[in-house]
Amino acid sequence: MSLVAIVGRPNVGKSTLFNRLVGMRQAIVDQTAGVTRDRHYGKCEWCGTTFSVVDTGGYTSNSDDVFEEEIRKQVVLAIEEADLILFMTEAGTGITDYDEEIADILRRSGKPVVVAVNKVDTGAKMYDSYQFYSLGLGEIWSISSSNGSGTGDLLDEIVRRLPKEDETDDGHQDLPHIAIVGRPNVGKSSLTNALLGKERNIVTPVAGTTRDSISTYYNKFGHEFMLVDTAGMRKKNKVHEDLEFYSVMRSIRAIEHSDICILMIDARSGMESQDMSIFNLIVKNLKGCVIVVNKWDTVEKDSNTMKKYEEALKSRLAPFNDVPIIFTSVIRKQRILDVLDAAARVYTNYTKKISTSKLNEELLPVTEDYPPPAWKGKYVKIKYATQLPTKSPKFAFFCNLPQYVKAPYKRFIENKLREKFDFTGCPMQIFFRQK
Repeated sequence: MSLVAIVGRPNVGKSTLFNRLVGMRQAIVDQTAGVTRDRHYGKCEWCGTTFSVVDTGGYTSNSDDVFEEEIRKQVVLAIEEADLILFMTEAGTGITDYDEEIADILRRSGKPVVVAVNKVDTGAKMYDSYQFYSLGLGEIWSISSSNGSGTGDLLDEIVRRLPKEDETDDGHQDLPHIAIVGRPNVGKSSLTNALLGKERNIVTPVAGTTRDSISTYYNKFGHEFMLVDTAGMRKKNKVHEDLEFYSVMRSIRAIEHSDICILMIDARSGMESQDMSIFNLIVKNLKGCVIVVNKWDTVEKDSNTMKKYEEALKSRLAPFNDVPIIFTSVIRKQRILDVLDAAARVYTNYTKKISTSKLNEELLPVTEDYPPPAWKGKYVKIKYATQLPTKSPKFAFFCNLPQYVKAPYKRFIENKLREKFDFTGCPMQIFFRQK
């Protein structure tokens, strides 16, 4: 899936346009609590083409120098990761120094760029937008992100300029695709090297990605899968980047092209806000998850340390905390095969199909004993349940009044499903439909 990054200086309407783009499918905007600067990520569908959208956000600061440097870092990172850049400017203010600096970086990048001039709300303002041709980035598109004017033509152009998806079969489409994700410097490269050794026998590009995400065939120790490898590709001259933004941008691609994600965290720092951002991406993309706590050998331990650490971690992950947690030291090769075993077990759960008869046999007695709470004197009666024919676990419950079933009861049903059928490591969706 292609990745489109929205860049530009603050207050030109990037977030408004982002909400309009992803709102077509009511996609969730990822604003995880605790992240320093909220990152927005969602999917947009237009004329049968689906692509990911990232809003890079604007910065405000008392220092012009810091302000300029932060914008530069954002734009450079977005250019490095995205397939297409949507450069937003504003008609009323005209071309500013920041616009010219961003345009200069974009001209040198060689990446496809679409220029949108925002806040063109009236015909008179259309004339203000023509000055942006002087940026030397080709055609401009006058839009109003607040009322939607011109966004259809803009989306047509974005879809036309996106790279074509490579649909060639690499011969391993049926194998599980496992991605190793996490913040920089938590040991992703070390784990990848420990798993693969020097036997990178087949390396194939994943459909629709740039040079970054590659799938490597793995067949050792009774495990066979495709390793979606994005680790170890950060250039040494980028060490002062905004690492949080880098982690999320790089992880989006790996997560979208995987079935199971191995999220690596550092045992010494624990589950930080960046890790939670990536974990939320995994859950919202409905991918299986295994958490690997690396560098466990550097932590002072007693007989109860591991249990306490695991409990604290699960309380942070709630409500979806039914996730395998493996404590490793990749450098010392401790419990590396346990990581593969856990990933294989999660993939089995992820692809598990439960027959309708078995599902109803187990769950209908539960729903009869513990029905949904009555709402305004109306009682909900669940008739039957079935698993939907989707890749990730999704279940539909048919009842007389689905609109009265609230989130707490859905969580109760999810917990019963996990208790009876073992969906450890797999996000789950439950729908109540009219019978």
